[in-house]
Amino acid sequence: MSKSFLSIENLTQRYPDGQGGELTVFENASFTVEEGEFVCILGHSGCGKSTIMNILAGLAEPTSGAVIMDGQEVSGPSLDRGVVFQNYSLLPWLSTLANVTFGVAARHPKWSRAEVREHSLKYLEMVGLKGDVVHRKPSQLSGGMRQRVSIARAFANHPKLLLLDEPFGALDALTRGTIQDELLKIWRGSNQTVFMITHDIDEAILLADRILLMTNGPYARVAESVEITIPRPRNRTAIVEHPNYYAIRNHLVQFLGIRSRELAGQPADGGMQRPARVHIDLTAEGEAEEAEPEPSGARTPPALRAVNI
Repeated sequence: MSKSFLSIENLTQRYPDGQGGELTVFENASFTVEEGEFVCILGHSGCGKSTIMNILAGLAEPTSGAVIMDGQEVSGPSLDRGVVFQNYSLLPWLSTLANVTFGVAARHPKWSRAEVREHSLKYLEMVGLKGDVVHRKPSQLSGGMRQRVSIARAFANHPKLLLLDEPFGALDALTRGTIQDELLKIWRGSNQTVFMITHDIDEAILLADRILLMTNGPYARVAESVEITIPRPRNRTAIVEHPNYYAIRNHLVQFLGIRSRELAGQPADGGMQRPARVHIDLTAEGEAEEAEPEPSGARTPPALRAVNI
């Protein structure tokens, strides 16, 4: 059996609780991401989504477990993993263009200055930034423009894995929609593997191939993997007309509103636990298919059995 591009294996994070004990944020989180796949993760605040993101980026170490990417265990930051944060994280003393060329020059040290500049300008133009705006400092840009720079910088470095930590959370609805479209356009042309945190259910359905659902913390875990059975390319105004849209959306709302709380605080038994795979498709038989069975040898608690919709 071929190995997945990204494999998260029994990831656990515990912190001192300040009273001599430990707080288990999440426990034995195990899932995979295939090369070129766009995966979103949903869960309530406190379940450890951002901690998982930081571990994938190499910015934090788990209490136990491992992250294997492209056959190598993740240990520390790397140019193979690009991150786009919600707060932009641009260098304020550099221009828009220089914020991108800085990373490109580090990624391609043998390129000439002209090659670095041309490559950087191409990705800035992909996100709708060109002309005089590329010479402005971040303080002279709107929030939407700053996030475009962050996305251009991340894609321009050609990382093997792109990590997005609620990149549109601080933007207004119209700006968010525009940048989502630009993100999808660049992603389709790059075969980039993307792992994204979001709190927006509709955003996740629009962008993702699969959505991972986490139970509430403490003792959070990745409980379900929901396949988005809506063909690409997806249009935000037309996607709501697809027969699978509201079935998927209602399942996500029901999980986040009820089941994430019901499953909370149930410690895992220590085995490798893959999330239950949920496939919702109303286009053929008029009802949802059952989730795919777990691989042989995997243990799935009764609470994680497939859901029929």
